[in-house]
Amino acid sequence: MEMDGESAGAQLAFGSSDILPEGALNEALQRAAQEGRALRVKLGMDPTAPDLHLGHTVLLHKARQFQDLGHQVLFLIGDFTARIGDPTGKSSTRLPLSAEAVQANAETYRQQIFRILDPARTEVVFNSHWLDRLRPQELIQLAARYTVARMLERDDFSKRYHAQQPIAVHEFLYPLLQGYDSVALRADVELGGTDQRFNLLVGRELQKEYGQRPQVVLTMPILEGLDGVQKMSKSLGNTIALEDTPEEMFGKLMSISDTLMWRYYALLSAKSQPEQVALRQKAEAGEINPRDCKLDLAQELVTRFHGSSAGVRARETFLAQFQRRERPDDLALQTLRLPPPLTLAKTLQALGWVRSSSEGMRKIREGAVHLGETRIEDPSLALEPGPEYFLQFGKRHVARVCLLAQESDHG
Repeated sequence: MEMDGESAGAQLAFGSSDILPEGALNEALQRAAQEGRALRVKLGMDPTAPDLHLGHTVLLHKARQFQDLGHQVLFLIGDFTARIGDPTGKSSTRLPLSAEAVQANAETYRQQIFRILDPARTEVVFNSHWLDRLRPQELIQLAARYTVARMLERDDFSKRYHAQQPIAVHEFLYPLLQGYDSVALRADVELGGTDQRFNLLVGRELQKEYGQRPQVVLTMPILEGLDGVQKMSKSLGNTIALEDTPEEMFGKLMSISDTLMWRYYALLSAKSQPEQVALRQKAEAGEINPRDCKLDLAQELVTRFHGSSAGVRARETFLAQFQRRERPDDLALQTLRLPPPLTLAKTLQALGWVRSSSEGMRKIREGAVHLGETRIEDPSLALEPGPEYFLQFGKRHVARVCLLAQESDHG
């Protein structure tokens, strides 16, 4: 894609949190154009879990933007650093992973990243290739290039130090090793989340120490999960995984709030900044329905990870099930045995859609439950045993159920 340095810089800056130092990205783009070469853009991930989710893809999407402008991405799999354990950013040290677990996770990363990145402009590298070869003397020399005082400027280290919580010595080594990766790769730009800002800046300092031009640091926001509050995390149950089925991914994306939708657009969509601004202005002016914008975003992302036919099919399935309230042909019939009376609230609990019948009653009062074509608002509604019922709960849950009464234990 032909684009002048200033325009390219504006496109790459869109959605980012920080570009450090100020003006450095435009200078790097202009310098690369004058020298007729591609920038070396480093993006590192430690393979600490087997699957990627949309939160991880924020950085991958930004890396793809660099590739579309003609630059080379160095996707660094931190197999060495995953084995020593990155500081968690919390109040404790993260446990290192076994070599077997790291290797298995790394292989899934290799398979998943090319759903976004261009293989022709991607070099996959492992930091064990140079860090395994560091001799003790060289590691000590590396450690001598940074001070404890500078390390304690990192927010989580500072908090733990003042709270008299333990900080292991190897945790100080982690930012140094990540920074040394930039030296080994001679990176021009490094991408990372806002939580990696300190480590990325260490890379700049070490490059200066080793006589290299310091890399530009570009940080991206941490993507909120489906709840719109906390960061996307498997442990919080608010993720959209790349391995979700097309229908699951589409339904989850349609469940996010309109406000969160625009953030997902900014961080995940391939639409340009002017296109997104125009789209949002039309939606806020009432010229288009925000729901249509969400449908388009969901289809775009499902298409990216599962292909265009899957994106179209997921959209049609969603519209059939949830907008037109048509019953999917392949929805299995579930038979549930419940203690009498067979209330709708108990049914919701038995399906695992709510944690208790009282929560089910509250959701019914809120109008979140449809029985067939009818919105139910009577929390005490009882159902007859035997007939087949079609239930919809919220935006994502549907079921065909047949209710039977549990026999009493008393004769």
